[in-house]
Amino acid sequence: MDEKTDVDVHRIHDRKVLTLMREHKLCANLKKNISAANEIPLLGCIVGKNGVRSNPEKIKAISDWPVPVDVKGLRKFLGLAAYLHKYSRNYAEMTVHLSRLLKKNERWSWSAECQHSFEGIKKSLIQSPVLAIADQDRPFHVVCDASDFAIGCALMQYDSDGVERVVCYQSRQLQAAERNYPVHDKELLAMKYALAKFRVYLLGDRPFIVYTDHASLRTAVNSPQLSQRMARWLSFFAEHNFSVEYKPGRLNVVADALSRRPDLEPTAQPDSRGDPTVAKLTVSVPSSNLFDDVRKAYTEDESLLRLMDYVFNPCNQALKSLSSQYRSSTERYSARDGLLYYTAVNGDTPRVVVPAHNDLRLRIMYECHDAPTSGHRGREKTYLMVSRDFYWPRQYEFVRKYIRACEVCQRVKPSPSSRAPLQPLPIPAECWQSVSMDFVFGFPKDVHKNTGILVFVDRFSKMVHLVAVPESITAQGCARVFIDTIFRLHGLPRELVSDRDPRFTAEFWQSVFRSLGTRLTMSTSDHPETDGQTERVNRVLEEILRGYVHSFTSWSEFLPMAEFAINNSVHASTMHTPFFVNGLRHPRLPAFLECDSS
Repeated sequence: MDEKTDVDVHRIHDRKVLTLMREHKLCANLKKNISAANEIPLLGCIVGKNGVRSNPEKIKAISDWPVPVDVKGLRKFLGLAAYLHKYSRNYAEMTVHLSRLLKKNERWSWSAECQHSFEGIKKSLIQSPVLAIADQDRPFHVVCDASDFAIGCALMQYDSDGVERVVCYQSRQLQAAERNYPVHDKELLAMKYALAKFRVYLLGDRPFIVYTDHASLRTAVNSPQLSQRMARWLSFFAEHNFSVEYKPGRLNVVADALSRRPDLEPTAQPDSRGDPTVAKLTVSVPSSNLFDDVRKAYTEDESLLRLMDYVFNPCNQALKSLSSQYRSSTERYSARDGLLYYTAVNGDTPRVVVPAHNDLRLRIMYECHDAPTSGHRGREKTYLMVSRDFYWPRQYEFVRKYIRACEVCQRVKPSPSSRAPLQPLPIPAECWQSVSMDFVFGFPKDVHKNTGILVFVDRFSKMVHLVAVPESITAQGCARVFIDTIFRLHGLPRELVSDRDPRFTAEFWQSVFRSLGTRLTMSTSDHPETDGQTERVNRVLEEILRGYVHSFTSWSEFLPMAEFAINNSVHASTMHTPFFVNGLRHPRLPAFLECDSS
């Protein structure tokens, strides 16, 4: 059978439609007929293969709209803008000043704020993104947020390429009574608004995730202490099968793929190699606002303020003002750059004292547990990571409760099971003297057709390197990956521990290692978990990927973060992180950049 082109298939579809219309005596207006087009106008929008976008004619009408001079002209402008507001992220927030002019008996006064809002609305709609067409075969997730005077949300999906796309934006201004809600209830109202607006997509048994920047909402639906307002909303929430996950405000934003067309490539930078002028070097210093928030929280904690006063000016009067909790251990505290530090024992690294501010502590827990660089590790490893830089009373108990309440950990981590005893190998004397190597296959094909991971583990420091590979990888391919990943960074190991996989026993593979002076040590034939190094890493790796990967084809994109999370976790056998064993230092994390000053 001859292969048909897209045009041939389109003609067949056209013929079927016209045949049915003839049979049922239906007429069509030839002037409105569009055939074999890349995109078509439909209900005021443009629908194409990349998704749904706003009609350029309506956008032009918005961009050319003159400044309104009365209520009638403003109402016409907002009417057209409201029709297109689903393409705008912050429409409700931008119309606050303009909406006030529409109120009855409101005196007309076109202020600078009104002009700014007017221009902002036009700019937002002119730069509107391409919205994705909802795919019912892929999971949805919702992003919602609330401000002092508006709530907004977005329905999102990952497409077949693993790119996050927006299906729809929604937002509205808060009513007068709603503006008096506490922050917690405003965030909850935003979640309710999102579920109501996207009900046609979300209602049913299929699970989805709601992302919020208010950490306490993770357990709000299941809280035994419900406000009257929350109790009224509970039955509505119960109709949906969703879980709530926390994202800090700096992460809870619409990704780049959502704010611009995904089919556009960045423009190439002009080639400046022929420029004879001297290049100007720019040093960029990233920073985090976490420690600014810690300083701000100090001002709300009277006991810590008195403690800081004593640290800066130790005297009997300041000592008497301290609580008994701090009075007996003042020598453990120090201050620098507006931060209070605590030292547990002499010679220990000073740790930043965190006030009794629940949201602030939850932000720190997110960075040390939920963030991709942390990998949803267990209680002990998370506690060691948190306590490395921060201190507050009953910290271990706080971490324990946080881990127990983590929905992702409960969902993706299997119950512990007993395993047969392993046959230990001799402990190497230095880093990268002995390396374990193994494959993990069974993953769906990513965009590069990879279906497995090649895992390298240094048996001394426990440092891990991960490389995505295709299932058809040959012995020569393994050797190339080894040279690019291990030899390039660490030199040659004295021995390589692996199972009896044919990839390693091929004659060419053996001869490569003999010529390089490396001895291939094979595991016992009846017990493939000899030494257990890579097998344990494989299990941890699968747990981490299950917690973060939301698209079948995007798992390989998370390998660098999974590798970092494993290497930045304290190992039980060394009581240090692999990073520290290799380089005697801890890596910098985005939220803790200011700690480097110590």
